[in-house]
Amino acid sequence: MLDKKSPIPVYYQLREILKEKIVSGEWTPGTMIPSERELSELYKISRMTARQALGELTREGVLYREQGKGTFVAEPKMQQALTSLTSFSDDMQTRGKRSGGEVLRLELVPAPVRVLGCLEMAPDQKVVLLERLRMSEGEPIALESNFLNFPNVQELLSENFENSSLYKLLSSKYGIIPTRAQQQVEADLSSPREQELLKIATGAPILRNRRLTFDQNGKVFEYTESAYRADRYIFYVELDASKEVIL
Repeated sequence: MLDKKSPIPVYYQLREILKEKIVSGEWTPGTMIPSERELSELYKISRMTARQALGELTREGVLYREQGKGTFVAEPKMQQALTSLTSFSDDMQTRGKRSGGEVLRLELVPAPVRVLGCLEMAPDQKVVLLERLRMSEGEPIALESNFLNFPNVQELLSENFENSSLYKLLSSKYGIIPTRAQQQVEADLSSPREQELLKIATGAPILRNRRLTFDQNGKVFEYTESAYRADRYIFYVELDASKEVIL
C-alpha cells in the first residue's frame, strides 16, 4: 500500500505498485487496468497523482492507451544485445517470432553525401537502396534503409526481400559474409513519415540506429539507417571489468 508519510513521491509509489502487478504476471499483456478515477478511489489519492503514474508507465512503453477504451498492459519490450552482429530476421527467429518486411524502395540511386564517405565511394557512384518496414508478428517495429555497395550490386534489384534475410542472401549467393560492424544508437523524435509507417503517436520517441558493416575481407559494403520504436525495443550491452578500473 501507499505510504503517504514517506519521502518517496506518492505517484512514484503507485507507479511501482502497478509495475509489480505486471512483472509478477497478475496483469498480463492486453489487460485493461483500472482508470484514473478507479485508482484514485482505491488508493485514496488525487486523480492527478494517478494520472502522473499512468503517464510515466505509458511513456516507458509498459502501458498503452486506446482512445475511448482505456489503458492496457503492453507486450514486453524486445531486447537486442549490441555484442553480436545479427540481422533483424535472425533476431526475430531467435525469439521464435514471425518476421516480415514490406519493401518500400528497392532502387539504384545516387549515393547521398553522408553515404559516400561511409562506403568509401566516388561522388558519381550509385548505391542500391533497400528500404523496408520491418515487422514482428505483423506489427511494425522498425523502418530500415540499407545502402549497399559491392561489385555487381545492381543484381540485388531482382531479389525478393519481402520475407527474406538480406544477410543470408549476401552470404549464400553473393559471397559476402557480414563479419563485423560499427554501430551507433541514439534517442530521437520520430518524423511524421515514421509516425505513419510505424503506427506511433505524434512526437513519439524512436531509437535511431546507424551501422557500417564489413565483410570477411574487411571491406565495408553496407551503411544502414534504422528507426526503431522506443516503446517496443531496447538495445543493451553487457560490460565487465576485465581491465583495471580507475575510479
